[in-house]
Amino acid sequence: MLDSFSFTYPLFLLLLPLFILSALLFKQEKESYYMPHFYQLLPHANKKHYVREILKWTMFTCMIFALSDPIITKKIKAVKSNAVDIVLALDTSDSMSTYGFNEKKYKQSRLNVVKEVVQNFINSRVKDRIGLVVFGTTAGIASPLSFDKEAQKNIVGNINVGVLGKSTALIDGIVSSIQLLKNSKSKSKIIILLSDGEDSASKIPLEFALKLAKKYNIKIYTITIDKSYSDMMKVIANKNGAKNFEVQNKEDLVKVYKSIDSLEKSELEYNTLSVHEHIYFYFLIISLSCAAALLPYVKNRGVL
Repeated sequence: MLDSFSFTYPLFLLLLPLFILSALLFKQEKESYYMPHFYQLLPHANKKHYVREILKWTMFTCMIFALSDPIITKKIKAVKSNAVDIVLALDTSDSMSTYGFNEKKYKQSRLNVVKEVVQNFINSRVKDRIGLVVFGTTAGIASPLSFDKEAQKNIVGNINVGVLGKSTALIDGIVSSIQLLKNSKSKSKIIILLSDGEDSASKIPLEFALKLAKKYNIKIYTITIDKSYSDMMKVIANKNGAKNFEVQNKEDLVKVYKSIDSLEKSELEYNTLSVHEHIYFYFLIISLSCAAALLPYVKNRGVL
């Protein structure tokens, strides 16, 4: 879409009225011979004269326009996404093999239910980078921050109970998650920590983990599957301006991830960029074409 038309050197346009004024004031004097009825003998002379004048003034005008450097300025709306960097920290301790979390599929383990819900959550965060951390007796990074949602869903699908031991190194899992986020340039950095038990194996104190999260401006949402172990999870969430969620079944878990999804939305910024297109070349081509068309007149008459 054409938004504006302008010239880089508009002062050159003053040459056009100067040429017109010169043509009016300083006409070439020619020798004249009176020959009655000679005009009738040359019916095309007047037509050729007009063609020559049109070519001449088109050449001058386009030449001056080319010197003035005409520009077309287009306004383009650019969209910048302020994505959220999210780390999903998942408990893989032995207690996650417990049945009954999904009332419709009683023999589906807690972890398998969590995997299914987390995969759907990953699908919903199209514009965001997501990282994965799992913890049992130790904590480990399953995936760095990435936009590759299909790869992350495959990783989640292959996580098994006890992959990192039977115990629960919950605080170590928080610190591993912070390691993924600490160098992030995103305005919004969050950890979604899911567990069904108290910490029983971490080597890092909770106070240190919370100070580290605060230092890097990271919010920690906590999801507690068993209410009896919710005290520590509440402390973790409240200290970082986030929220603790308690869930009893799959339906609760789905609602929690949807709630977090609505709380942590990616923002879109709209910026307008100005793109300048220099079009002097087109006027130059027209001017040179007119000059070439005038060559026969110059050869025959010696003047324009």
